[in-house]
Amino acid sequence: MITVDFSRLELAPGSRVLDMGCGSGRHLAEAARFDNVTVVGSDLCFEDLKKARERMVFHQEVGETGGGPWDTMVSDVTNLPFADQSFDLVICSEVLEHVPDHNRAVSELGRVLKDDGTLVVSVPRFLPERICWALSDDYYNANGGHIRIYHRKTLYRLLENAGFTPWADHYAHGIHSPYWWLKCLVGPNRTDSKLVNLYHDFLVWDIMKKPRITRTLDRLTTPVIGKSMVVYCAKNGARDHH
Repeated sequence: MITVDFSRLELAPGSRVLDMGCGSGRHLAEAARFDNVTVVGSDLCFEDLKKARERMVFHQEVGETGGGPWDTMVSDVTNLPFADQSFDLVICSEVLEHVPDHNRAVSELGRVLKDDGTLVVSVPRFLPERICWALSDDYYNANGGHIRIYHRKTLYRLLENAGFTPWADHYAHGIHSPYWWLKCLVGPNRTDSKLVNLYHDFLVWDIMKKPRITRTLDRLTTPVIGKSMVVYCAKNGARDHH
């Protein structure tokens, strides 16, 4: 699922994009659709990076990329192996809630971002995430471990203290929150719940087919129970024009 709204972003040919914590490469592949843009996906999990590479190869084979180069590599968000000001756009989606030293992580994201670049960060939204924690003691140990829940003002303060100026935010994935609540009710690591598996199939169908009824439902529920909060930032106080 795509959490970042790429329609808010402008990537000129020759731009460089880092998707830090790329997972299986959903944002990596979306960024690669821009013409002649270099995209780099990085993650701590090698198995996820293998899936990201497979996704990128598939998109390339079916002609769904803009022709720019791409690569993947293992790295730690608190110690990035890139030179200062290497990227025009840095995406960090659903990562910071896993990182003990999130101040160091955001500092590193800023270091590798160009002065006129854009940082996009997403984290689980407070209310849906708090419900997950209340429903299951195991939830925050599952899926790599969630060690904190962000209020909007807490995330803004973290970004601003690192020298970023947020210029937009929104919520995403309203119809995904009930899926996670169901998982928490039955046990987040269980794979044999028919109801959870049925809801998962429904979400996959929605992602693949994008029918009008579920798109409308998602649009109506996202402002209230959207699973993710997404923040778009300029660096060093420079106000982005988007």
